[in-house]
Amino acid sequence: MAGRIVAALDVGSSKICTTIASIEENKQPAVIGVASYPSKGMKKGVIVNIDEAINAIAASLEAAERMAGLTISSVYVSINGKHITSTNNKGVVAVAQDEIITDDVFRAIESARTVSIPPSREILHVIPREFIVDAQGGIKDPVGMTGTRLEVDAHIVSATSTALHNLVKCVQQLGLRVEDVVFSGWAASTAVLTATEKELGVALLDIGGGTTSITTFVEDAITYSGCVPFGGNNITSDLAIGLRVSLEDAEKIKVNAAELIKGGNAPQTGFDREYEYRRQKEEEKEEPKAKRGKDVIDVSNLEIEGMKTISKKMFDEILEARMSEIFDIVIDQVEQSRDEIKLPAGVVLTGGSAMVPGITQIAKKVFGVPARVGYPKGLGGLVDEINNPGFAVSQGLILYGSQDEAGGKGVGVSVGSKGGDGGGLFGRIGDFVKNLLP
Repeated sequence: MAGRIVAALDVGSSKICTTIASIEENKQPAVIGVASYPSKGMKKGVIVNIDEAINAIAASLEAAERMAGLTISSVYVSINGKHITSTNNKGVVAVAQDEIITDDVFRAIESARTVSIPPSREILHVIPREFIVDAQGGIKDPVGMTGTRLEVDAHIVSATSTALHNLVKCVQQLGLRVEDVVFSGWAASTAVLTATEKELGVALLDIGGGTTSITTFVEDAITYSGCVPFGGNNITSDLAIGLRVSLEDAEKIKVNAAELIKGGNAPQTGFDREYEYRRQKEEEKEEPKAKRGKDVIDVSNLEIEGMKTISKKMFDEILEARMSEIFDIVIDQVEQSRDEIKLPAGVVLTGGSAMVPGITQIAKKVFGVPARVGYPKGLGGLVDEINNPGFAVSQGLILYGSQDEAGGKGVGVSVGSKGGDGGGLFGRIGDFVKNLLP
């Protein structure tokens, strides 16, 4: 489908990012416009002030459209928050003819979709994990096979109706059509995880400002989706308390910590050296002279009033305490779902807060498996501005949208309907698309 335009709107707790890409046949999507704007009216992944949220979305959208030189009419939107839950369910149908056709697969997925959920919730995704044809399992695409009984094991992600409708309302108020609402963890996994990691068993943690989205895979099939209401903002508030600075200054320190640490120690001038010596003399008394400066981070370039340096040891302790707590909560939440964490491929950390220094070491210690920071890939064009973990969801939404529209190849089952609004968004079931098959 040459020349198709796909737009993605990542509505997060700390920033709202609009990405516009051009899709041409047999080429990777090319980003032609991107803009990020500070998030307003959002708290821990959900909208708390519709007017502020609309204004922030509009500002991001306008800047991206200006860069791309065109006006968009529809978007793919991300959603997260602690209200996101998941379950696995099976659907069974009798095969109409000797050979399984697309319609049989669609009916099986619809059968799995009839899971019992509370009236206050709506289904976001029905993702096939595997198909079973006459007791033969492990099948990824059953079309064309011979059989009499088709069963699908599906992963179902749902959200509260309130959060979902408020998000869609904000986008529709700007005159945009919502193509689909996608769980941010599922979108990020599309851009960050490798096929080998999904096959072996991996957990993806998308650590944003107010939330951490969780997505786990085993044997190339998604096993758990969820979200905890903690993220980078909690680190910022801890740093503000521990270092006795304002929240704005703490955010500056957190965002720039990696560069500051890489850039070296504090200047060895008389005042700074004496200041640090006096403040830490009990700890440094028994340390080798060469090691003294290494516990100091120079923050003079950040122009924080009354502060030239901070203790690297204190920074590390604050970061480790908070991230260890978040990781422990993640483990507890996944285990409560009766889903064992099998992570031979380890843990992949993405999202803006995955860029704080030392986070992989903390993850290795808590989870007891390898850990890496996941950078998104798969897009071309103007990707320099979004080539970091903070834009994994944005890139994932573009990939999701490009596959969803590439000649009708892909799955799914769109924003959840319990049989509802006719031709509207919540009553729409998309074409059968193979791209959601794990």
